[in-house]
Amino acid sequence: MTPFLRSLSFRLLILTAFFVMLSEVLIYTPSIARFRLTYLEERLASAHLAALALQGAPDGMVTEELAEQLLNHAGAHSIVARRTGSTLKSIARPSDRKVDAEFDLRDHKAAELIYDAVIALAQSENRIIKVIGRSPKDASVLLAIELDEAPMRSAMYDYSWRILELSVVISLITAALVFLSLRWLMVLPMQTITASLVSFRRDPEDYTSDIQDTGRSDEIGIAMSELASMKARLRTALRQRTRLATLGTAVNKINHDLRNMLATATLISDRLAESEDENVRRITPPLIRAIDRAARLCSQTISFTQDTQALEIRDISLVELLNDVEMEIQAGQLEPFSIDCQGLAMTIVRGDRDQLFRVFANLANNAAAAGATTLTVRREPGNGRFRLSVGDDGPGIPEGLRDQLFKPFHVSTKKDGAGLGLTIARDIAQAHGGSLSLAESGDRGAEFHLDLPGSPQDR
Repeated sequence: MTPFLRSLSFRLLILTAFFVMLSEVLIYTPSIARFRLTYLEERLASAHLAALALQGAPDGMVTEELAEQLLNHAGAHSIVARRTGSTLKSIARPSDRKVDAEFDLRDHKAAELIYDAVIALAQSENRIIKVIGRSPKDASVLLAIELDEAPMRSAMYDYSWRILELSVVISLITAALVFLSLRWLMVLPMQTITASLVSFRRDPEDYTSDIQDTGRSDEIGIAMSELASMKARLRTALRQRTRLATLGTAVNKINHDLRNMLATATLISDRLAESEDENVRRITPPLIRAIDRAARLCSQTISFTQDTQALEIRDISLVELLNDVEMEIQAGQLEPFSIDCQGLAMTIVRGDRDQLFRVFANLANNAAAAGATTLTVRREPGNGRFRLSVGDDGPGIPEGLRDQLFKPFHVSTKKDGAGLGLTIARDIAQAHGGSLSLAESGDRGAEFHLDLPGSPQDR
């Protein structure tokens, strides 16, 4: 099991907390700027009250002690208040320090406020700042005050710490909620999928690790459904390969005895060739060739379960090859069957004659077994490749079987067939560097395309 610190859940938790904190930082900058603006506006409001107190004093005169109290209340070193067209009052504390910075709040912009707040937080020494702005109590009163920046910066730091504490709490709560949600929606299903894959790798026949249908229609649900379907198809493929391996073992065991039987049949066929009966002599050569091919195919059948197969490449007359196929099919069929070679009289192809014979024989046998009476072979344009169209006049291939057409043991036109004919034909075409595919199928028959590399020699 994956350690928690290296798991997807832990990474989701960390990322969620990080992004929440990042969002808080983006929110913090305008918040601290707004806090500084509010702080300064409060100082202006206090300065306005101090100015009103001065205005209400007898003869506008106040004692130094009262002036000090008013300045302390406003948190300022000096206050100047003006109403439009006249000066209300002004008081100041004796000081020889100069103003370090001046800020006008009458026309402020968000970017400027954020910049000024950041600069204020970055200061390490107390600055004397001058703030100009209208009184929050009376917009007709314009105020100018001078004050220390350190108390404001201290208040900004306190506010920042409160924001940080709140952000940490919010980020942890949000991260926990998102973590639990994602773990329920994604991580746990992914762990189930991963465990199922690992278990299937260890033991493909272990059905206890199969994922049950959860009814989910999202991406996770589709992944679970596809995984279950994939495992079922792989199990079927593994069982088929096991059967093929068993078949290969059985063929190996009977191969020797069967070759001896065919050798005996060859000797008898040789004697038949010496018969005085003209009909016997006429059918003997095809019989001998069929027995020879059977002997060779007997030794090559086991190669179906192997990855590679040696080919004897040479020039082949396509018409002669198709004629031999036609004779073999006619010999085993009660109904008439013929192969129509359209425009192939001078066509020479390069390949293994016995293997290509098997390709056309399998196609012809399937067509004849399905009820076709004619197999038509013609040349097709192939973009630098040799393409043959092989079609029949049978009933066609049912639509439900087309997807399984080239899979072993799936489709057979014979009642006792193994369903290997088209699979073998396709493997032989691929061994030649070509391909065999179903071009179309309908009520008028099925048509296959056989592609071979290169261009044939037409003589």
